[in-house]
Amino acid sequence: MTFDRFQDHPAFGFVDWSLRGIGQVVFQNNPLSGLVILGAIFYNSWIYGFILAVGVVVGTATACLLKADRDLIRNGLFGFNGALVGVALVAFTSADFRSGSLPSVHLFVYIVCAAAMTSIVFSSISTLLGPHKVAALTMPFVLVGWLFLFAVLKFSSIDAGPLAKPVSPDQYQLVTTYVLPIWYMGIGNAIGQIFFQDNWIAGYLILVGIAIHSRIGAGMALVGAIVAELVAMSFGAPEGAIRDGLYGYNAALTGMALGGFFLVLTVRSFLYAVFGCVVSTWLWASVAIFLEPIGMPVFTSTFVIVTWAMLIGQHGFRALVPVPPAEATTPEDNRRRHLARRANLATLSSGRR
Repeated sequence: MTFDRFQDHPAFGFVDWSLRGIGQVVFQNNPLSGLVILGAIFYNSWIYGFILAVGVVVGTATACLLKADRDLIRNGLFGFNGALVGVALVAFTSADFRSGSLPSVHLFVYIVCAAAMTSIVFSSISTLLGPHKVAALTMPFVLVGWLFLFAVLKFSSIDAGPLAKPVSPDQYQLVTTYVLPIWYMGIGNAIGQIFFQDNWIAGYLILVGIAIHSRIGAGMALVGAIVAELVAMSFGAPEGAIRDGLYGYNAALTGMALGGFFLVLTVRSFLYAVFGCVVSTWLWASVAIFLEPIGMPVFTSTFVIVTWAMLIGQHGFRALVPVPPAEATTPEDNRRRHLARRANLATLSSGRR
């Protein structure tokens, strides 16, 4: 089944690119995946769904206006950071984090400018990291999100809101009695929190969207979320923070990135990815405590830090097989191409004998 029939369509091409942009938040270059994920967001909140669409459209349109690399635009890579920054700015300026509040005119203009800025920052970071063959990931969103959220505090026309969602583990009552609902709610919320959705059902719907394009990708997202829960429980993390998925969303992204997308999936790379999930879980708590005095959320910063460190570091490890960002498609396809190349090399080697 092909999902590329509208990618170059004169009328629907831009819609296709934008839906791919939503999917690219979780490494899925697939418009149907993006559509399902958008539907999951709307399931939780039409406000978040609307703003997510605005962010991805603005980010993609900015790249088109500035005549960025067409293949990057077509694959949705200029849209996903804009989608995230739009939802983040609504989430952290709303009285109700779960459903969000309809943005004022001032905030809407602010969101549009922030989403446009992510496309510029994406190009800048991609240029800097190009020689290292490492993707920008969601760092454009993290940087622009932090800077724009800081600035809200200086503008009376935009209400900073109470930042209703606690982002530091010490803001939760220290309850370490872990009951069954924490597991299924925590895992679902961990996936949902990638998009700032405090709704475990929406999280599992997002997982379905991932599985449409890559079952391994969905599996690694689950592995990351489960590993994060195990680590958080083992170290006595607050029950509420685990249930809300705060320990798990960076780990889920790390699992997908290292578990087959930027590294060919093997037993060793799987263990490498699991280790990355463990470190991402610890690092979330560390960064949350570090940022708490200035009132800033962690966003996906720990996913980016751990993934960058482990992807740059893998060049010194012969047991790992890297997949350059320009060649990364799905874990299944990456592994299939690697095995085919290895078989061809074996055939050529035997032929020379």
